[in-house]
Amino acid sequence: MPPKKRSSAASQSKEPKPGAESASPDKKDGSEFSVKKHRDKDAEFVALCKSLHVTDLVCDRAWTLWKSVDESADEDARKQQKLWGACLFVTATDMDIACFTFTQVLKAVSLSVKEFVALVKKLDVNLDTISTKVNSALTRLEKKYDVMLALYQRFEKTCKSIFAEVPDGTERKTMRSCWTMFLLAKGRTLQMEDDLVISFQLLLCALELVVKRSPSELLQPLYITSKAQSPPQRMSRRNQSRAKPRPPEPEVDVELLETLCKENDCNADEVKNVYQTSFSAFLDSLDLSKSPDFPQVNDLDQQYEEHYLKSRDIDGRLFFDGDETVLPPKVEITQVERTPKKNLPEDDAVLIPPQTPIRAAMTSIQQLRCGLTSNGDQPSTALTTYFKNCTIDPTQDVRKRLETFEQVFSERFAQAVGPRSAILGKQRFTLGVRLYYRVMEEMLKSEEKRLSVQNFSKLLNDTTFHTSLLACALEVVMATYGESGFKSGGYGSGGGDPSETDVCFPWILDTFNIAAFDFYKVIESFIKADPTLNKEVIKHLETCENLIMERIAWRTGSSLFELLKQEHESGAAVEQVETTASFSQPLQHNHTAADLYLSPVRPGFRVLPPDSPAASSSQTSSQAPNQPNSQSPRRTKSNSLSLFYKKLYRLAYMRLKILCSYLLSSHPELEPIIWTLFQHTLQFEYELMRDRHLDQLMMSAMYAICKVKSVDLRFKTIVTAYKNLPNTNQETFKNVLITDGHYDSIIVFYNQVFMQRLKTNILQYASNRPPTLSPIPQMPRSPYKFPNSPLRVPGSNNVYISPLKNPRMSPGIMTPRSRMLVSIGESFGLSNRFQKINQMVNSSDRSFKRTLDLGSAPKPLKRLRFDVDGQDEADGSKSGGDSTLIQKLAEMSSTRTRMQEQKMKEDAESKKECQHDSDFLKATLAKARRVVNYLID
Repeated sequence: MPPKKRSSAASQSKEPKPGAESASPDKKDGSEFSVKKHRDKDAEFVALCKSLHVTDLVCDRAWTLWKSVDESADEDARKQQKLWGACLFVTATDMDIACFTFTQVLKAVSLSVKEFVALVKKLDVNLDTISTKVNSALTRLEKKYDVMLALYQRFEKTCKSIFAEVPDGTERKTMRSCWTMFLLAKGRTLQMEDDLVISFQLLLCALELVVKRSPSELLQPLYITSKAQSPPQRMSRRNQSRAKPRPPEPEVDVELLETLCKENDCNADEVKNVYQTSFSAFLDSLDLSKSPDFPQVNDLDQQYEEHYLKSRDIDGRLFFDGDETVLPPKVEITQVERTPKKNLPEDDAVLIPPQTPIRAAMTSIQQLRCGLTSNGDQPSTALTTYFKNCTIDPTQDVRKRLETFEQVFSERFAQAVGPRSAILGKQRFTLGVRLYYRVMEEMLKSEEKRLSVQNFSKLLNDTTFHTSLLACALEVVMATYGESGFKSGGYGSGGGDPSETDVCFPWILDTFNIAAFDFYKVIESFIKADPTLNKEVIKHLETCENLIMERIAWRTGSSLFELLKQEHESGAAVEQVETTASFSQPLQHNHTAADLYLSPVRPGFRVLPPDSPAASSSQTSSQAPNQPNSQSPRRTKSNSLSLFYKKLYRLAYMRLKILCSYLLSSHPELEPIIWTLFQHTLQFEYELMRDRHLDQLMMSAMYAICKVKSVDLRFKTIVTAYKNLPNTNQETFKNVLITDGHYDSIIVFYNQVFMQRLKTNILQYASNRPPTLSPIPQMPRSPYKFPNSPLRVPGSNNVYISPLKNPRMSPGIMTPRSRMLVSIGESFGLSNRFQKINQMVNSSDRSFKRTLDLGSAPKPLKRLRFDVDGQDEADGSKSGGDSTLIQKLAEMSSTRTRMQEQKMKEDAESKKECQHDSDFLKATLAKARRVVNYLID
């Protein structure tokens, strides 16, 4: 919608700075603001409403919201206006009335983006102030701000290396025109304006245009090319008519663009494609494609003003002006990474600033592309051999499937990112295909080594396997480019942003029409088959797996429900899906993607976990069949379902344990009871998970047990603590499915659904004969961690240990210097401090140990729980006077001694059992001989 006339006039100024007094978009209801109608309100509040051009209805509702917040907010009078601004933003967003832009309300209350976002979130005192709609809008604005800030910081740095300072300040005007043109191009070209990589590539395109049209005296030597314009010369009017028109320049200066890409670690081919497909079309819309003239600042400002007012969000021009509303939060020097050099004092330690978002993205992309350079767009010779060894050669099916999916992917990518981004989608798809082929080959090599077979016809002709593997490869590519994140909701029709202008997970599942449960099967094997994946991508895939287990696999129509239905119809539901023995074991298994995709589902047989003793005789086709058992043989259930529930239980218990640590630390006896109800619900009442979230059942189970155990714990308290858990969003407790198509809060879900379904079971926990407690899962090391990654010490927040990198360096042969290398929280500096530590450990003089001086004043001890009996050693609660370090060494030595004694005992018992078996066998043979001799005689 066009701006009002006074806005257009304002945009003609040299450097427009729209504020609260700027024009705003038209209002949907068209009503005018009347001061007389609001005499009952604070005069300053009414003045703020008038300056922001709000409607009477928005004013009334914002004032009502303010009154409800004012009763619970502890704010002084100086912050009152800031809260008014937040209430107006929340109200206008909820009502979807275009009163003002985001920047206008920021300037009206003198807050920066980050300060305003924090203030709005703080308003949600009663958990019902901020709707999911407002939260989604706020999240989008914050992400767009982060991307724009990163782009401007790189733009400013790049311009310093491009432009030379001149006395009249022409270079600043040129830079401003370039930045404004980029903002306009991004707004018109990209539907997904928070795409960091494509936006940065567009920025390089804008810089290329400006540089090649700038006079040489404005440029640094590196950017002065033979095509650079010479400074204009004055000529008489008579000679002006004879002047020859300058020939139109080519669409893109390849040499200049490659220089820009090289200086910014960006792939030149990708930037060229962005230029030819998107940026050229943008220039054509401004009649700048073939024109030698430089774009005018006023014209760009006016057009960008229209776009900014229509979008109602952040005015990106303010970054160039250094406006306070877009200033980033101040970063203290203590947050800068500290890397001490060997034999250097602490004062001389090298300070390395944190990696910028653009630098990190470019580095990840470069690593991905370099790793796939040697992999062509066709299967390798080894992979082709695997195809030919199949009973049915899958080569043609693979090729046709890729052709179909390439078309689907590029079209859907263009719909989400921008109308001219289909070619970019094809580039992503090409990289995904290369990764798909490479990982498939590694998987098959691993399977050949494991099973000693070369014919994988059944697996390689499985469409689901190929589609899931391709989708996982593309998800890795998009995550590397920073395009795939995670939607804030979307687990039901009542949650999530209906907008499709993103490619966040599970977008790829919807694009290829893949069941989440099928996609889950390939994730772990994919990670293990590709050791080149960086930590960020592995973490991304791990989060994808968690999201599938939490909610996506439980959507209506999921194959998971059919598998569970078959399991329960077979009578297997009477057993625990996990036995006590398997719960206490780490999450280690030998199941690969091949096992999971080809795992049969056999209704009518008992369902057992894959590592239970009774299932060991029929685990997979590669194991020895028909081993004798004292009980009747029972076939296992689907390996994929068994492993899914095993991971689901551990994820569920881990989240419950964290929440209990927040809320029920004084009632530790309730945790296993809550877990029993929670686990029972997941196993027997799995229909409650349909179109819902795992955490909704967790919070309901906690509230139910506290209720029957007479522990005062309100749902509001549970939800408040839940918000502090990682990877949570408010839609989980604000938009819960009640009945078909109807969503409400989690309290309504508990009263009308959860409690009604489980009332009988819940009341049993208040009786004298409560249900048997479910076994507690052990928290194993994640299978996705790097082998040499530091591991957190249980019970501590900031203490980590790293595995020994050299296996030959056993503790027995390590010297005192190599055995004790310590760094706790800061650089120790000189090597003599480490010598003092070694002397402390080896010395028997306890007074020396206590008076060891590391050159700094003593600090308050943090409560780090290292002990095994529940006491805190760090605060001196242990008796005896020994230091924590000495006690830990003693405990480690004692533990090692006990382990050795236990091993010797087990060896002795094993020998004793062998001797017993030998004696029994001899006696049996002797008896058999006597029987034979008797029969012969």
